Amino acid sequence: MSTIHQSGLTFTLVLPTLNEIEGLRVILPRIRQHWSDDILVVDGGSVDGTIEFCRENGVNVHVQIKKGLANAEKEAYEKLRTDFFVLFTPDGNALPELLPALREKSLEGYDMVVVSRYKGGAKSEDDDFFTAIGNMGFTWLINFLFGAKYTDTLVGFRSIRCDAIARMRLHLQEEESWIRRSWTYLNAWEVAEATRAARLKMKVAEIPGDEPKRIGGVRKLSIIRNGTACLMQILMDFIWFRG
Repeated sequence: MSTIHQSGLTFTLVLPTLNEIEGLRVILPRIRQHWSDDILVVDGGSVDGTIEFCRENGVNVHVQIKKGLANAEKEAYEKLRTDFFVLFTPDGNALPELLPALREKSLEGYDMVVVSRYKGGAKSEDDDFFTAIGNMGFTWLINFLFGAKYTDTLVGFRSIRCDAIARMRLHLQEEESWIRRSWTYLNAWEVAEATRAARLKMKVAEIPGDEPKRIGGVRKLSIIRNGTACLMQILMDFIWFRG
Protein backbone atom coordinates (compact mmCIF):
# COMPACT_ATOMS: atom_id res chain seq x y z
CA MET A 1 0.00 0.00 0.00
CA SER A 2 1.67 3.25 -1.03
CA THR A 3 1.12 6.80 -2.20
CA ILE A 4 3.19 9.97 -2.53
CA HIS A 5 2.42 13.01 -0.37
CA GLN A 6 2.81 16.44 -1.91
CA SER A 7 5.17 17.41 0.92
CA GLY A 8 7.61 14.69 -0.10
CA LEU A 9 7.60 13.34 3.47
CA THR A 10 6.57 9.73 3.86
CA PHE A 11 4.78 7.72 6.56
CA THR A 12 4.76 4.08 7.65
CA LEU A 13 1.83 2.85 9.70
CA VAL A 14 3.16 0.30 12.22
CA LEU A 15 0.66 -2.17 13.67
CA PRO A 16 1.95 -4.29 16.58
CA THR A 17 -0.10 -7.47 16.87
CA LEU A 18 -0.44 -10.48 19.13
CA ASN A 19 -3.59 -12.51 18.44
CA GLU A 20 -5.57 -9.51 17.15
CA ILE A 21 -7.61 -11.20 14.41
CA GLU A 22 -10.96 -9.93 15.75
CA GLY A 23 -9.85 -6.32 15.82
CA LEU A 24 -8.08 -6.52 12.47
CA ARG A 25 -11.17 -7.79 10.68
CA VAL A 26 -12.98 -4.62 11.77
CA ILE A 27 -10.16 -2.06 11.69
CA LEU A 28 -8.05 -2.96 8.64
CA PRO A 29 -10.82 -2.36 6.05
CA ARG A 30 -11.30 1.15 7.52
CA ILE A 31 -7.68 2.19 6.81
CA ARG A 32 -7.59 3.95 3.43
CA GLN A 33 -4.63 3.38 1.14
CA HIS A 34 -3.81 7.09 0.72
CA TRP A 35 -3.48 7.66 4.48
CA SER A 36 0.06 6.25 4.59
CA ASP A 37 2.89 5.26 2.29
CA ASP A 38 3.28 1.81 3.80
CA ILE A 39 1.76 -0.46 6.42
CA LEU A 40 3.90 -2.84 8.45
CA VAL A 41 2.47 -5.39 10.86
CA VAL A 42 4.94 -6.47 13.54
CA ASP A 43 3.68 -9.69 15.06
CA GLY A 44 4.71 -11.10 18.42
CA GLY A 45 3.80 -14.72 17.65
CA SER A 46 0.07 -14.85 16.90
CA VAL A 47 -1.61 -18.24 16.62
CA ASP A 48 -5.15 -17.07 15.80
CA GLY A 49 -4.73 -16.36 12.08
CA THR A 50 -3.57 -12.75 12.47
CA ILE A 51 -0.47 -13.23 10.29
CA GLU A 52 -2.33 -15.08 7.56
CA PHE A 53 -5.16 -12.51 7.49
CA CYS A 54 -2.73 -9.62 7.08
CA ARG A 55 -0.79 -11.29 4.30
CA GLU A 56 -3.98 -12.25 2.49
CA ASN A 57 -4.89 -8.54 2.52
CA GLY A 58 -1.57 -7.46 1.05
CA VAL A 59 -0.01 -6.14 4.25
CA ASN A 60 3.68 -6.71 4.99
CA VAL A 61 4.25 -8.78 8.14
CA HIS A 62 7.42 -8.96 10.19
CA VAL A 63 7.47 -11.71 12.82
CA GLN A 64 9.31 -10.42 15.88
CA ILE A 65 12.69 -11.83 16.77
CA LYS A 66 12.32 -10.78 20.42
CA LYS A 67 9.03 -10.55 22.31
CA GLY A 68 7.44 -7.43 23.78
CA LEU A 69 6.07 -4.13 22.49
CA ALA A 70 9.36 -2.27 22.90
CA ASN A 71 11.10 -4.85 20.73
CA ALA A 72 8.25 -4.69 18.20
CA GLU A 73 8.80 -0.95 17.83
CA LYS A 74 12.57 -1.34 17.66
CA GLU A 75 12.41 -4.01 14.98
CA ALA A 76 9.88 -1.99 13.00
CA TYR A 77 12.05 1.13 13.17
CA GLU A 78 15.03 -0.81 11.86
CA LYS A 79 13.00 -1.80 8.79
CA LEU A 80 11.52 1.62 8.03
CA ARG A 81 12.55 3.64 4.99
CA THR A 82 10.12 6.51 5.52
CA ASP A 83 10.32 9.84 7.35
CA PHE A 84 7.62 9.11 9.95
CA PHE A 85 6.86 6.14 12.21
CA VAL A 86 3.13 6.03 13.05
CA LEU A 87 2.21 3.65 15.86
CA PHE A 88 -1.34 2.36 15.58
CA THR A 89 -2.85 -0.43 17.66
CA PRO A 90 -5.34 -2.52 15.61
CA ASP A 91 -7.26 -3.78 18.65
CA GLY A 92 -10.00 -1.15 18.33
CA ASN A 93 -8.52 1.30 20.86
CA ALA A 94 -7.39 3.65 18.06
CA LEU A 95 -9.72 5.23 15.50
CA PRO A 96 -8.31 4.90 11.96
CA GLU A 97 -10.39 7.92 10.89
CA LEU A 98 -7.99 10.10 12.92
CA LEU A 99 -5.01 9.13 10.76
CA PRO A 100 -5.47 12.01 8.23
CA ALA A 101 -5.54 14.59 11.04
CA LEU A 102 -2.48 13.00 12.65
CA ARG A 103 -0.61 13.09 9.35
CA GLU A 104 -1.55 16.69 8.60
CA LYS A 105 -0.46 17.86 12.06
CA SER A 106 2.83 16.00 11.67
CA LEU A 107 3.47 17.80 8.38
CA GLU A 108 3.35 21.14 10.21
CA GLY A 109 6.90 20.48 11.37
CA TYR A 110 6.48 18.51 14.59
CA ASP A 111 8.91 15.87 15.78
CA MET A 112 6.08 14.00 17.51
CA VAL A 113 2.30 14.24 17.49
CA VAL A 114 0.26 12.33 20.08
CA VAL A 115 -3.43 11.46 19.82
CA SER A 116 -4.50 12.40 23.35
CA ARG A 117 -7.44 10.76 25.10
CA TYR A 118 -7.70 13.66 27.55
CA LYS A 119 -7.51 16.76 25.34
CA GLY A 120 -10.30 18.89 23.92
CA GLY A 121 -13.20 16.79 25.15
CA ALA A 122 -11.73 13.46 24.02
CA LYS A 123 -12.32 10.49 26.29
CA SER A 124 -11.30 6.91 26.86
CA GLU A 125 -13.96 4.22 26.96
CA ASP A 126 -11.30 1.60 27.72
CA ASP A 127 -9.88 3.11 30.91
CA ASP A 128 -10.80 1.65 34.26
CA PHE A 129 -10.25 3.45 37.59
CA PHE A 130 -6.68 2.21 38.02
CA THR A 131 -5.47 2.87 34.46
CA ALA A 132 -7.04 6.35 34.48
CA ILE A 133 -5.33 7.24 37.77
CA GLY A 134 -2.05 5.79 36.51
CA ASN A 135 -2.19 7.74 33.25
CA MET A 136 -2.92 11.02 35.04
CA GLY A 137 -0.29 10.41 37.70
CA PHE A 138 2.53 9.50 35.33
CA THR A 139 1.66 12.36 32.98
CA TRP A 140 1.75 14.81 35.91
CA LEU A 141 5.11 13.41 37.05
CA ILE A 142 6.68 13.72 33.58
CA ASN A 143 5.37 17.26 33.22
CA PHE A 144 6.71 18.19 36.65
CA LEU A 145 10.16 16.64 36.24
CA PHE A 146 10.77 17.55 32.59
CA GLY A 147 8.93 20.85 32.28
CA ALA A 148 6.47 19.51 29.71
CA LYS A 149 2.77 20.15 29.11
CA TYR A 150 1.43 16.77 28.01
CA THR A 151 -2.14 15.66 28.62
CA ASP A 152 -1.49 12.00 27.67
CA THR A 153 1.94 10.36 27.84
CA LEU A 154 1.09 6.66 27.77
CA VAL A 155 -1.23 6.34 24.76
CA GLY A 156 0.24 4.38 21.87
CA PHE A 157 -1.45 6.22 18.99
CA ARG A 158 1.14 8.73 17.75
CA SER A 159 3.40 9.85 14.92
CA ILE A 160 7.12 10.48 15.34
CA ARG A 161 9.85 11.45 12.93
CA CYS A 162 12.44 8.71 12.42
CA ASP A 163 15.30 11.18 12.88
CA ALA A 164 13.76 12.12 16.25
CA ILE A 165 13.78 8.44 17.22
CA ALA A 166 17.50 8.36 16.46
CA ARG A 167 18.15 11.52 18.51
CA MET A 168 16.28 10.07 21.49
CA ARG A 169 18.04 6.72 21.07
CA LEU A 170 14.78 4.89 21.61
CA HIS A 171 16.07 1.82 19.77
CA LEU A 172 19.19 1.73 21.95
CA GLN A 173 17.63 1.94 25.41
CA GLU A 174 18.50 -1.61 26.41
CA GLU A 175 22.17 -0.86 25.75
CA GLU A 176 22.19 1.92 28.35
CA SER A 177 22.35 -0.28 31.45
CA TRP A 178 22.26 -3.86 32.62
CA ILE A 179 18.85 -3.41 34.25
CA ARG A 180 17.31 -2.26 30.95
CA ARG A 181 18.78 -5.34 29.27
CA SER A 182 17.35 -7.53 32.02
CA TRP A 183 13.82 -6.07 32.07
CA THR A 184 12.34 -5.06 28.71
CA TYR A 185 9.47 -3.15 30.36
CA LEU A 186 11.99 -0.44 31.26
CA ASN A 187 12.41 0.30 27.55
CA ALA A 188 8.86 1.40 26.72
CA TRP A 189 8.99 3.78 23.77
CA GLU A 190 5.90 5.77 24.76
CA VAL A 191 7.35 6.75 28.13
CA ALA A 192 10.80 7.49 26.69
CA GLU A 193 9.32 9.55 23.87
CA ALA A 194 7.62 11.77 26.43
CA THR A 195 10.62 12.17 28.74
CA ARG A 196 13.31 12.45 26.08
CA ALA A 197 11.39 14.72 23.71
CA ALA A 198 10.89 17.11 26.63
CA ARG A 199 14.53 16.90 27.72
CA LEU A 200 15.71 17.59 24.15
CA LYS A 201 13.12 20.37 23.71
CA MET A 202 11.67 18.77 20.62
CA LYS A 203 8.64 20.19 18.87
CA VAL A 204 5.66 18.16 20.14
CA ALA A 205 1.91 18.51 19.64
CA GLU A 206 -1.23 16.69 20.72
CA ILE A 207 -4.53 16.30 18.91
CA PRO A 208 -7.69 15.06 20.66
CA GLY A 209 -8.90 11.55 19.92
CA ASP A 210 -11.35 9.21 21.64
CA GLU A 211 -10.22 5.74 22.67
CA PRO A 212 -13.01 3.18 22.08
CA LYS A 213 -13.14 -0.14 23.88
CA ARG A 214 -10.89 -2.81 22.43
CA ILE A 215 -12.32 -5.37 20.03
CA GLY A 216 -11.60 -8.92 21.09
CA GLY A 217 -8.19 -10.09 22.21
CA VAL A 218 -6.85 -9.74 25.74
CA ARG A 219 -5.32 -6.67 27.37
CA LYS A 220 -1.61 -7.36 27.88
CA LEU A 221 -1.07 -4.64 30.47
CA SER A 222 -0.39 -5.55 34.11
CA ILE A 223 -1.13 -2.70 36.52
CA ILE A 224 1.65 -3.58 38.98
CA ARG A 225 4.32 -4.69 36.49
CA ASN A 226 3.81 -1.93 33.94
CA GLY A 227 3.20 0.73 36.58
CA THR A 228 6.41 -0.10 38.43
CA ALA A 229 8.40 -0.15 35.19
CA CYS A 230 6.88 3.16 34.08
CA LEU A 231 7.86 4.89 37.34
CA MET A 232 11.39 3.48 37.22
CA GLN A 233 11.82 4.49 33.58
CA ILE A 234 10.73 8.08 34.24
CA LEU A 235 13.14 8.42 37.17
CA MET A 236 16.02 6.80 35.27
CA ASP A 237 15.61 9.19 32.35
CA PHE A 238 15.32 12.15 34.74
CA ILE A 239 18.60 11.22 36.41
CA TRP A 240 20.68 9.94 33.52
CA PHE A 241 19.35 10.96 30.09
CA ARG A 242 20.91 14.16 28.77
CA GLY A 243 20.72 13.55 25.02
